[in-house]
Amino acid sequence: MVTNGSVQSVDRAARVLEILARDGTAGVGEVARELEVHGSTASRLIGALEGHDLIDRDGATGKVRLGMGVLRLAAATRSGLDLTAQAAPVCDALAEELGETVNVAVLRDGAAVNVHQAQGTRTVALHNWVGNRTVLHATSSGKMLMAHLSATDRDAVLEAPRERFTEATVIDADALRRQFDEARERGWAAVVEEFEEGLNAVASPIRGPEGGVIAALSVAGPAYRLAPDDLPGVAEVLIRASETISQRLGYRADVTG
Repeated sequence: MVTNGSVQSVDRAARVLEILARDGTAGVGEVARELEVHGSTASRLIGALEGHDLIDRDGATGKVRLGMGVLRLAAATRSGLDLTAQAAPVCDALAEELGETVNVAVLRDGAAVNVHQAQGTRTVALHNWVGNRTVLHATSSGKMLMAHLSATDRDAVLEAPRERFTEATVIDADALRRQFDEARERGWAAVVEEFEEGLNAVASPIRGPEGGVIAALSVAGPAYRLAPDDLPGVAEVLIRASETISQRLGYRADVTG
C-alpha cells in the first residue's frame, strides 16, 4: 500500500535530482535547506539515490552530483522522446481549440522544414505541409527559428538573397534583425500576409531538454479569421502549447533556465 509518506519521499528524491541538475553539486546541508527538511532526512534521501547510482559522492568534499545511473535512464528514454510523437497530441488539441492549421517546423539547411501538421476544423482547403521547405524570412516559423540563432549564424543566413512574395514581405536585413529580436524578446513571431496574400500566422519556440530552441510551433489561418488584432491572443495560447511540448521533451525551465 502506497502511503502519503512514500509519495512525499519520492517527491523529495526527485527534487534532489533537480537541484543537482541545476547546481551541479551540493552538500547535504544545502539540499536539506532547499527541501526544508532535517539534515538526517536529506542524508537518507541522498543515500537511497546513491544506492541506485543516481548520485555520486565526492569523497574529499562530501558533496554529491548526478551519477551514471541518470545517464542510463536518459539513454533508455531519449529514443522515445521523438519531437513529432511528443508534439502530435498537443498539436491536435491546439488545432481543435483554434480551428486552424497547426505546424511544427525545424531548421534545416537554411529553411524551415515542416515535420508535423494538425488540420483545424475550420480549414477551408486541406494542404499537407509536412516535408515542405519554407523560407525563413517570410514565415512565422522561420522568423521564430531565426530569432534563436546566434548572431553569426543569423548573419550567414541573411547573406543569401531573399524573395519578395507579396507587397508585405520584409526583405531588408536590418528590418528582419529587428523583427527577430522582437520575436525572441516577447516569445512569439508573426507574419501578416508576408508569404501569401490573405494568410496570417503566429509561431512560438519549442525547446529541447538542454533548453535550446529545436523547433517552432505555428498556427496559420486566413486573414479574415486570424486578423492582426487577434494575433497576440492566439500567441498566448500557442506559447502555452509550445511550453507543453517542450516539457514533454524533457525541458524544465526551473532546472535548465
